[in-house]
Amino acid sequence: MEEHPDGMTDTPARLLNLLSLLQTPREWPGTELAGRLDVSPRTIRRDIDRLRGLGYPVEATRGSVGGYRLVAGAAMPPLLLDDEEAVAIAVGLRAGAGHAIEGVDEASVRALAKLEQVLPSRLRHRVSSLQNATLPLTRGDGATIDPRTLTVMASAVTGRERLRFAYRAGDGAETRRLVEPLRLVSTGHRWYLVAYDMEREDWRTFRVDRVSEPVATGARFTPRALPGGNGEDGENGKEGENGREEDAARFLARSMSRMQAGLRIDVTFRAPAHFVAARLPSVLGAPEPAGEDSCRLRAVSTDSLEWVALRLALVDCEFTAHEPPQLVEYLSDLGGRLTRASSAAP
Repeated sequence: MEEHPDGMTDTPARLLNLLSLLQTPREWPGTELAGRLDVSPRTIRRDIDRLRGLGYPVEATRGSVGGYRLVAGAAMPPLLLDDEEAVAIAVGLRAGAGHAIEGVDEASVRALAKLEQVLPSRLRHRVSSLQNATLPLTRGDGATIDPRTLTVMASAVTGRERLRFAYRAGDGAETRRLVEPLRLVSTGHRWYLVAYDMEREDWRTFRVDRVSEPVATGARFTPRALPGGNGEDGENGKEGENGREEDAARFLARSMSRMQAGLRIDVTFRAPAHFVAARLPSVLGAPEPAGEDSCRLRAVSTDSLEWVALRLALVDCEFTAHEPPQLVEYLSDLGGRLTRASSAAP
């Protein structure tokens, strides 16, 4: 502990408070920082030098209105959040993760797991109360998931801990599983866990909305290599983590294609490819240009016929479905129902 004649004598605590102030998007005069922390401007200058020595890019400007501000650096500094900020972030991450909204991927779930790990009980209660009192509006037929299920699973993936849970299969059969979790993968409207099943001694994929009572056992494991994968650890491990993410996504895609024959979709859109690609879920793939103002999508989807039809309609442009016949028929019936609904309105 460093002794000072003025104000705060606990240097680590003072540095954390100073860093918290600097994370506010504004420029702080040295005198104002000194007043906030109840120390001298000389102590503030010395603390700024300490933060720079720790790798925080603190920029100083000279002049009568000069001051200090934290700028973007090479690495992400630890964020210091107040109660309201922590609750807002946790609620937002829970809402997105719980419905597997497209674009909210495993990184968001890992962030939520880290945040909830350190949330004080009073804030955790506020987060749960806010979420229970709100009803999000979601598209498609994505199943709702308890965010706690995702955070427990994400923590087990990150900590490389074996995971035990109850699982309900598609035919309704209930089983208990003990797995080594490799990755959580979002397809845009559902979450899946890719894991090594200890009892079956083989790799499996699990729909997270069918998982209940997940518990991290505390037993550590060394990640196994997926069949056909190449995600071995590099020198710093980063390369291996990226490799495992790609391997898990490919393994899930292969697993889903084996489970279902899939719909072989062939659709022509009366709009440029970039317009359509921005409005289609990535799981359906990218359309190919077929002229100046049209494009064609050829893909295989394991999702329901109804979901595919609705996602095509949500592109918001004219289109023609060529294949499969059941999709063409469904779109024709859907169009008829919509036409009758609109003509019947007063």
